[in-house]
This record gives sequence, structure tokens and C-alpha cells, in this order.
Amino acid sequence: METKPPIPLAVLVGIQTPEVDDVAHAASLEELGRLVKTLGYEVVGTVSQRREGTGAGSLLGSGKLAELAALTGGTGVVGSMAPPPRSKARQRFDGAAEVAIRAEPDADVGRKPDFVIVDHELSPSQIRNLERATGAEVLDRTGVIVEIFHRHANTREAKLQVEMARLKYVAPRLRESSGGGGRQQGPGAGETTLDLDRRKIRDRISELKDQLEAVQRDSDNRRTGRRDQLRVALVGYTNAGKSSLMRALTGSQVLVEDKLFATLDTTVRVLQPETRPRVLVSDTVGFIKQLPHDLVASFRSTLAEALEASLLLFVVDASDPTYEAQLEVSRSVLREIGADAVPSRLVLNKMDRVDAATRAALIEKHPDAILLSAHAPEDVSALRDTIIAFFEAAMVEDVLVLPYAKQGLIGEVYDSARVLSEEYDETGRVLKVRGLPGAITRLRRSLAAP
Repeated sequence: METKPPIPLAVLVGIQTPEVDDVAHAASLEELGRLVKTLGYEVVGTVSQRREGTGAGSLLGSGKLAELAALTGGTGVVGSMAPPPRSKARQRFDGAAEVAIRAEPDADVGRKPDFVIVDHELSPSQIRNLERATGAEVLDRTGVIVEIFHRHANTREAKLQVEMARLKYVAPRLRESSGGGGRQQGPGAGETTLDLDRRKIRDRISELKDQLEAVQRDSDNRRTGRRDQLRVALVGYTNAGKSSLMRALTGSQVLVEDKLFATLDTTVRVLQPETRPRVLVSDTVGFIKQLPHDLVASFRSTLAEALEASLLLFVVDASDPTYEAQLEVSRSVLREIGADAVPSRLVLNKMDRVDAATRAALIEKHPDAILLSAHAPEDVSALRDTIIAFFEAAMVEDVLVLPYAKQGLIGEVYDSARVLSEEYDETGRVLKVRGLPGAITRLRRSLAAP
């Protein structure tokens, strides 16, 4: 019978700088733990330290570094990567000691953690120093997020975007193998193995850019076809309940999991019950604190759904004590791509997990917010009415004449506007319609075209 490989064990490491309070620090470490769990690892310990900054070579002070090494089985000393010189007598002694240790294993010693996960972005030298001191593989917060994106990407576009961001993250962290980085012979002579690896990554990134541009041109064309339609984008922090709300509003079977970054690909569905003209709802990738810049840049087309929407719904987990910081993260990312000019409404989700006192405080602090639970049908219905009312306020009425020779365009009229009445005269079908000014202008051009 085949046995499953053991679950990798991990220790979390956090640095609390003076500008971070206890609540925010604890929430950040808890979030990191959920990210690590999403990777399939088990958190078995946490090491935290108050420091002025995160720029030290080994990140932690010597005492905390020793504490971390005690958990992982490391030496607690950074030292050098080169093995110390040993005399022949010393080699014989070390070999005998190693045999003795193998002969009498300590049954009480449990598994040591395989990973040290740090709640900050680390430099390549900091990663190397921590690995030497702990004897475990070290990942920083950025590396964890990039790996999760890599595992969860499903569409071709998302896979290309994530691979490019992953290579940009890996490239500066490459190091020579233990076998040495000798010079190459023949083509590329004079380059070390490390040089060759970096050149391969640069070539692959260039290739990915070309492929991604082609895929994104197709996505841009699809969005152009939806340009004059009514579009709502759900945006917000990861695991705020966007996918649950998407399913409730549209009746679609989008993936809903209590995991960070359960969905990475943008989903577009029609608001249900369907309206005339139709309202399209898009569920975008979730945001997170310290979202790597290369991932923000790579997911241009995903974030473009927010940029080109008529209305943004900022979905927030109202039961999370750090919801305001999460909301600011979402807004800052959207400011980065210029989507802060799009009209928006704040949606405080998961109100079924909030007590009466907290609810009253939320109402007082955010009087214009929409309070709901994505699992309460009456709340979802009220949100739908709010969405429709928003678009109704921007609509105008007009009269269109559909010539008898162009009756094939009647479907386009019904898709783009609400038909209030129909009459017939000698020129054709006379339609009184209500819709967005841009959609009506486009219909007029279609009807006037030869």
C-alpha cells in the first residue's frame, strides 16, 4: 500500500517594527499562516521579535536566531557556506561519531520543520544567511504568494502571467550549485553555470511577454465587445467573499473555498434574474498585503476588468478586525492602475458573523455602505436592486427607427437597451428605448450605416 508523503512542517517568523501595532502584527502572522496552509504546509511554531527594521543580515538578533535554530535543528550560526578544513584524524573522528549516531537513533526526537517562512520580503543574502543558520529552506512572504499563484492558475493567460512573475522573483535569487560554477566550454564559453541559468530565464521571460501580448489582445477584443454594456466588478481582499457573492448574484457555479487566492482567473457572468439591458458581473483576483509588484503588473488584463467597469463593489469581510487595512490595500492597488476614478460602493460582507454592537459601530462609521451576508437571499436581492438603480440613474430615453431593410438588427437593440414601446410607420419599426448614452449612440451608428 502506497503511503502519502508527510505534510511539510513550517515555522513562521515575524518582525514587529515600531510603526506596526500588536493587533496588526498578530493579524499579519495569522494571515501568513493561512497562506502557508493554502500551500499545504503545517505551521508548528512561530518566532517573533520587535526590531527597528528588517534590514539586518540575518533578520533576527542572535538570541532569536538561536531560538529559531533550536526548532529547526540548525546551528544558529550564519558562518560560511564553505566546509571548514579538517585533518585526517578529525575526519576519522567525525566519521565514527556519525556511525554512532546512526546506530543509536533517538526515538523521542520528532520531525524538524522543513521550512522557515518569513512575513517580509527578504534579500537573497538574507535568505542564504537564514538557511545556513537554520538548516531549513527559507521562503519569504513574496515567495509564498508567488507559489500559491503558480499552483492555482488555470487559464492560459493566468499561467503565462504567473510564470513570468515567478521567473522575475527567482532570477535574482539564483545561486551556484554545490558542485561549483565552472566556466563553460564551446558556445557561451566564459559563462558560469549561473550566468547561463540567468540568460535562460531572461530568454524565457521575453518569450512569455510575446505570448502574453497575443493572449491579451484577444482579451482586449472581448472586452471591447462588452464596452457599452453595464458592467460591475467585484474587487477586494482575498477571501472577503467575492466568489460567494458572485455565485449569489449570478447563479454561476464559480469556485468557492475558504482559502486565500482560491480563484485567480476573472469570471464574467450575467446578473440574475436577467435585466434589459443585461448587467455583467465580474469577479476579479483578490488582493493581499505586500502583493508582489510583478504580480500586479502581470495581471494587467485581470485588473483591467476593474478599470473598465461602470461600478466597483469593494467587498470587505466585516468580521475581520483588520478590515480597514485590507480595504486600503485594495484601494491602493486600484490606484496604481488608475481605477480609483471608477464609481464605487463599499459592501460589508459576512455580517452574519458580526454581533449587534459591532454592526451598530459599522453603520455609524460607514453610513453609505451596503451591509449584507452573501448567504442571505434577501440581502443579495437588495444588492441587486442597488446595482440596477445605479445604472437606471445614468440611462436616458430616446427614439430609434429601425428600417424594414435592417430588421436583423433588432436583437442588437434588445441586447443594448430596454425597449419601452414599438410602433410601425412607412419607414420602419419605431422603438422607444431606454439605455446608457454610449449604447444608444452606437445603435444610432449601426442603424445609419449603409
